Amino acid sequence: MSLVEKGTLAIRNGRIVDPVAGTITEGGMLIRNGVIEAFGDIEHGLFRRSDVVADAKGALIAPGIIDVGAFAIDPAAATAGGITTSLLMPDQSPPLDNPALIRQAASFPSDAVSIVPIAAATRGLEGREMAEIGLMQRAGAVAVSTGRSWIADSGLMYRLLAYASAFDLIVMTHAEDDGLTKGAAATDGEMASRLGLPSAPAIAEAMAVARDIALAEETGARLHFRQLSTARAFDLVRTAKRRGVRVTCGVTPAHLLLSEQGIGPFRTFARLSPPLRSEDDRKASIEAVRDGTVDLLCSAHDPRGPEAKRLPYASAEPGMAGAETLLTLSLTLVKDEVVTLPRLFELISAAPARLFGLDAGRIAQGAAADLILVDEDMPWKISAEALAGRAGNTPFDGLPVQGRVLKTIKGGQPLG
Repeated sequence: MSLVEKGTLAIRNGRIVDPVAGTITEGGMLIRNGVIEAFGDIEHGLFRRSDVVADAKGALIAPGIIDVGAFAIDPAAATAGGITTSLLMPDQSPPLDNPALIRQAASFPSDAVSIVPIAAATRGLEGREMAEIGLMQRAGAVAVSTGRSWIADSGLMYRLLAYASAFDLIVMTHAEDDGLTKGAAATDGEMASRLGLPSAPAIAEAMAVARDIALAEETGARLHFRQLSTARAFDLVRTAKRRGVRVTCGVTPAHLLLSEQGIGPFRTFARLSPPLRSEDDRKASIEAVRDGTVDLLCSAHDPRGPEAKRLPYASAEPGMAGAETLLTLSLTLVKDEVVTLPRLFELISAAPARLFGLDAGRIAQGAAADLILVDEDMPWKISAEALAGRAGNTPFDGLPVQGRVLKTIKGGQPLG
């Protein structure tokens, strides 16, 4: 496709995925001046009058992915992975803990991906003093977050949730009680014992979830667990939702597809936070997606260079490059009949947009033309060295997969 300068782009012979309607329909798309003008069964005359006409050749035409909780601005990785909006974690240098830094992050100059900042819940993300979250919301923050850490002070967390509730602002938290996890590099179990790794019990996640749900229920606040990974945690969220608590949660493909066996022998690319869990917890994560307990899928994109990963396992930094592989790995859920294709795009596009109040993630007349073309059957092999992003620290290095983004379109502009 050629670049379209404020003109008309027509895409024909596609299969349009509408996650809101839950449908896949054959047809095309007409894009004018960056917005969707028409879609579905479009008159051929409109195609002829378009500046550029592209043949999708049966590929899926779907909303661009909205990735919640990335730790780095990585336009190349986003474009390769079909991510058109990235919600940026406050764990930057310096942390996003004041309005000026929020405005700076929101104005990052990129035609490839919209950067939506998440504000630091506490000054410097130190967990001691609440930041000016109301001012940061006005500056463009769509949520506040505890970052990579959990707020141990229950009084502070209560005040944070109560204050955020007054602004109807989501509090996003990391769910691990660091009284148990400090210094740990793995989950207690046979694998950690065999490798001699410092470890912590998986219950640390459920303990954090239980406390934060209790405080959210008391304050009426909106609470989002950025990523969960254990059966006990999902059970707590499931039960709280039935009581009407305003709680949501995400999960990553890594915790859906890998168990703690993935860390051996000392594979630092599999050093994650939260760490990989037992096989039973992995299966429970899949069931939580299947039954709707999980609200969205996220990449946890946290690219780390060789200086952070080429170390002894316990000394390596946790994190993975996930933006480019979020869609292809999530498509495994469709092939395994855990979710349908429209439901998958609900989890990675429509639901994140709805939850965080973004005008994105949908196929509709007048909606922004942030779209992706996808061949859901294309075979390829994930290669850490060949990834387009800043670093290739993926625990899926060498894995044969199916499904790939063919083209990312941002504001009507084909990228790459």
